[in-house]
Amino acid sequence: MLDFIMDRRSIRRYTDKPVPEEMVEAMVRAAMYAPSAGNHQPWHFIVVTDRNLLEEVPGFHPHSAMVPGAAGMLVVCGDPARQRHSEMWVQDCSAATQNLLLAAAAQGLGAVWLGVYPREDRMSGCRDLFRIPQEIVPFSMVPFGWPAEHPSRPERFDASRIHRDRW
Repeated sequence: MLDFIMDRRSIRRYTDKPVPEEMVEAMVRAAMYAPSAGNHQPWHFIVVTDRNLLEEVPGFHPHSAMVPGAAGMLVVCGDPARQRHSEMWVQDCSAATQNLLLAAAAQGLGAVWLGVYPREDRMSGCRDLFRIPQEIVPFSMVPFGWPAEHPSRPERFDASRIHRDRW
C-alpha cells in the first residue's frame, strides 16, 4: 500500500521525453496540499521549463549537474510574511517539497530535492536567476522528468531507532 513512498528514489538522470503540463500541475497541487502551521501556506512555486534557465543552475548550485537534462524544475519559495508562527515556513516548505517528490513518484516521474536554503550563495544565485523578490526566500529546487535510471529500494527500516514512551 505504501510502496510508492518506499520506492521513491532521488533520480538524477532523465530521458528527453516531455512531461505533460497536467502532471506538472498535479505536482504543484500536491505541494499546496502539504500541512502548514496555522494553515497559512507560506509558499510560492516557480515552474521552470526554459532550457536556457535550466542550463544556468549549475553555475550557482554545486550539486545540480542533472538540472540541464531535466524536463523541468519546480522552485519552492518561502514567504515569511504569510506565517503567523515564527520560522515555521521552513517546515511548511519542507512538507511541500516532500509532497512534490511523492507526487512525481506516484505519476511515474523522477525527481530529486536540491537544497537551497539556508546556503546564502545558493539563495542568491536562485534569487538572481529566477528574479525572486528579496522578501521571498528560495528554499528548494526539484528537477523532474521521466527517469533514465531506476535505483532499487534499499532497506532503511531500523527498529533500533524506535523508542516507546521514553528514550
